[in-house]
Formats: sequence, structure tokens, C-alpha cells
Amino acid sequence: MKNNVIFFLGLASALAISWAGIVLGSNAQLGSLAPFYDDSEGAAFPARMAGAAAQGQLVYRDMGCASCHTQQVRRPGFGVDKERGWGDRQSVARDYIYQPAPQLGLSRVGPDLANLADRKPSALDASDLLHLLYAGAPGMPTYRFLFETRTLGVGAQPSEKALKLVGALEPKAGTEVVPTPEAESLVAYLLSLKNPYTYPEAVPFTPPAGEGEKEGAK
Repeated sequence: MKNNVIFFLGLASALAISWAGIVLGSNAQLGSLAPFYDDSEGAAFPARMAGAAAQGQLVYRDMGCASCHTQQVRRPGFGVDKERGWGDRQSVARDYIYQPAPQLGLSRVGPDLANLADRKPSALDASDLLHLLYAGAPGMPTYRFLFETRTLGVGAQPSEKALKLVGALEPKAGTEVVPTPEAESLVAYLLSLKNPYTYPEAVPFTPPAGEGEKEGAK
């Protein structure tokens, strides 16, 4: 009986120490991260997320987009994210300090979205993203529940927000397809995903010239 008590106390202590090291240690290391102020640009990075984008992140989360998309560009040597045009630098913890619910993702069925709004050579605009959500793409389903098909009154002008659809997607005569507020906020969130600023911690470490040779000589 005495040995059992000692065993369970030891097990509980090991779990407590592990939890403290992972959770409390990570919070102590990263929980106090602040924006990086660049004197040369007179601004702090990253910027706070706008209200519409913050609402759109909730839509992104509720739809489970993180099941197929990541938002973390890997460092050089750990993949070909940069070669794919997903970002010019690796993602770092500071990128996410203003995100209430960072969507790091689970797998990459689709492309990484960490720098979607600043892709090279050309980034998608709002109309491109709305069309993509409505029409879908190879490997990506349609999200037409984020849109509303409305009947136009006699002599009424189409809404400025109506999607410009052609071919099989073109709505019936006298109707139009417009995005719901959820679709608009989701697009606002996607257009907020850009990380062009390079933080000091995002620069890969390069050993000083000759350092590797000295270590090899030892």
C-alpha cells in the first residue's frame, strides 16, 4: 500500500512538472511578447486586426478551414514554402500576438494562408476570394451557404455586391447572388493575412565566417 502511494505521488509530480514546463514555461517565454517598433519606419509590427477581420476569423474557425489550411510558413530547409510563394520568411510567435484564436492548422490539403494577401507575383482581391468561395476549386468545396440568391424587382438595378458569374454559375434571369455578412467578414480576414515585415527573430541564424571551420578543427 505504501509503495502504491509513493508511486502515484511520483506519477502526479512528474505530470505536474511536465505541465509546468510546457504550459507555464511557454507562457513565460512567449506570453509577454510585444509588437516590434521599427524606428526607421515609425511604426509597430504586427498591426492590430480590424473588427471585420476579427469577426471573419471566427467564421474561418467555425467552418473548420484549419483542417485543410495552415498559417505557418516553415523556415528554409524545413520545406519549400518560400519556393511555393507562400511567404518570404518563416513565421514566428510575434506574428500571432493580436490574433484571439491563431489558426495554425492541422494539415495542408490546400496551400498555406499565412501570407495570402501578400502573395507574389499577384495577390487575390476581395472579388477573387468571393468567387472562389462560391465556385470552389479542385480539392476545395463550394461554400454557397455563405451567399444569398435574391430576386430583383422589376426595373431594379443589381446590387454592387452581386457576384459576376458566368456560364453554369450564372444565376437565373431576374436574380442575383450576393455575399452574406459572414462571407464578407471571412474575406476581410483572409485579406488581413500578410506578414511582409521581417522581425529580427525571423532571420535564419548564420554562423560567423570561419566558426564552423574552427569547430571542425577541434
